Amino acid sequence: MCFDLDSEPPIPAIKGAAVSHDDLVLEAADGNRFAAFRAAPEDASLNAGVVILPDVRGLYRFYEELALRFAERGYHAIAIDYFGRTAGIAKRGDDFEYTEHVQQTTVEGIQADVRAAVERTHEEGFHAVFTVGFCFGGRNSWLAAASGHGLAGCVGFYGNPGERGDAPGPIKRAPDFEAPILALQAGDDQNITPELNKLFEEALDEAGVEYELVVYEGAPHSFFDRRYEEFQDASEDAWAKTLAFIDQHA
Repeated sequence: MCFDLDSEPPIPAIKGAAVSHDDLVLEAADGNRFAAFRAAPEDASLNAGVVILPDVRGLYRFYEELALRFAERGYHAIAIDYFGRTAGIAKRGDDFEYTEHVQQTTVEGIQADVRAAVERTHEEGFHAVFTVGFCFGGRNSWLAAASGHGLAGCVGFYGNPGERGDAPGPIKRAPDFEAPILALQAGDDQNITPELNKLFEEALDEAGVEYELVVYEGAPHSFFDRRYEEFQDASEDAWAKTLAFIDQHA
């Protein structure tokens, strides 16, 4: 699991920011109904919307809080769940056994759900839509660039760009990418090696994809967490780069 259950995004709340938020049930084109959390700014002067792709636990408090942090800064945000097909749409407790549900996900199913969230964002009046994902969600955020959603950009925190089982990962799908990429990787990540990051860069270069790949030396997987005060500098820089990427491409 990428985060402890009591983790919070390492981003200060903006006191007094006028935002609204609510729980949603969205429906994908294949009929799947899945849970989501929406946060929206009262001042909708920015055109950018964000679809948040969580880690392997799916939708839980960390990502609802992250959606609120985006909304406080003027961006429309929808955080989605992955497990509507296997676990339903009800709220889940801390004892949720997510592993068996992750194993049943498919790239096609996840991207169908992403498309539904993108379309809902368009309906809300936000037409420059970005995906921002973490770990499992980081990988799927990059894959969203190859899925025909018309995205303005795709951000991934410590995503694995390699293959997952028989499914080609972002490295192999790079020639199909239709949006700029921001990759924010952990230097002390035991599973996402420097070799994998280099292969990802080479694939993006060869495909002519606009991208930035940043490695935070010494930072562990899931460094973007308020509990990791020793990695505050990496978290602050990654957040700043995410907002700058969105503002640049919106």
